[in-house]
Amino acid sequence: MSLSAHQRFEIKKFLKELEGKRGRHTELVSVWVPAGYDLVKVIQQLQDEQGTASNIKSATTRRNVQDALERMVQHLKVVNRTPPNGLLAFSGNVSEREGGIDVRVWSIEPPVPINQRLYRCDKDFKLDLLRDMLESKESYGLVVMDARDATIGILRGKSIQILVKTHSEVPGKMKAGGQSAHRFQQNRELAAKQHYKKVADYMKDQFLMMEGLKGILVGGPGPTKYEMVDGPYITNEVKKKIIAVKDLTYTDEFGIGELVDRSQDVLAQEEIADEKKVMSRFFELLSTKAELVVYGENQTRKALEMGAVDTLMLSEALSDEKIDEFESIAKNYSTTVKIISTETREGVQLRDIGKFAGMLRYAAHIE
Repeated sequence: MSLSAHQRFEIKKFLKELEGKRGRHTELVSVWVPAGYDLVKVIQQLQDEQGTASNIKSATTRRNVQDALERMVQHLKVVNRTPPNGLLAFSGNVSEREGGIDVRVWSIEPPVPINQRLYRCDKDFKLDLLRDMLESKESYGLVVMDARDATIGILRGKSIQILVKTHSEVPGKMKAGGQSAHRFQQNRELAAKQHYKKVADYMKDQFLMMEGLKGILVGGPGPTKYEMVDGPYITNEVKKKIIAVKDLTYTDEFGIGELVDRSQDVLAQEEIADEKKVMSRFFELLSTKAELVVYGENQTRKALEMGAVDTLMLSEALSDEKIDEFESIAKNYSTTVKIISTETREGVQLRDIGKFAGMLRYAAHIE
């Protein structure tokens, strides 16, 4: 699954804290617990490792490893059972002062289930699994077309990338002089078939072997898109990946954006749809019931501290410190927090009106 902006923020924040930690020797402990794995077995393994660590020759390294393992064991006993998606835990002496002692432990439940198991003692924490999660591999192919033009793109997370643009040689509806109507129509049909075949070949080239492709969305004005999708042009392996065909107005880059907008039913599980829904609701209230929304840092903070904010929207463009600060206030009032990326039109609008916004539980007079 693709990560939400909020999930990405939490992982980035976790990585930022741990990536700079270094041990002087192989004394930082990393533990990955797969989803469904018995936490008691992990604790038993770590307790066994405590005994093995007594053989380490260096007294300082031996103490640091044993202390890290003890903190990890105690932490996992408090966790008690493996969370639904598994657990990533890290412990060690992270004091920057030579000979200093600052043994700490961190853990995070990953946003998606993990199946890897790991125990490692090293000079740094093993964070590759979290870094990989930030690189979304899941995507949707996007194709918009009519009889004369086609644009092909890709949707990854919330980011749209244009891959191919093509133009056909299909004649216009007015026949050229000297041609019979029958001959003219034959030429149009032949050119249209060549156009469909060319678009289908582009689809095969771009999408057939694409890693993480969840499906292909096709759209365009009129019946042309159905003629191509239902005809013999698209190879079966690519055709199987088509999950929706939508009526559109445009066939250019704007048409690609329109296709994403019109495919909310298909993309309902994708965070881009959730962000668009939240921000669309905000802008609807702003235009019809302005007393139920706030925006800008000062007004949003005042409403939040009053407990009036039902849903808080924070731009991903904000600093981690500012997001942390507002999330902390929001927790006091059970306010829903949405971190909105800047990769959608709505996200850019939020950034441009001050990066902070809120939908209120009740109309509040805020100066």
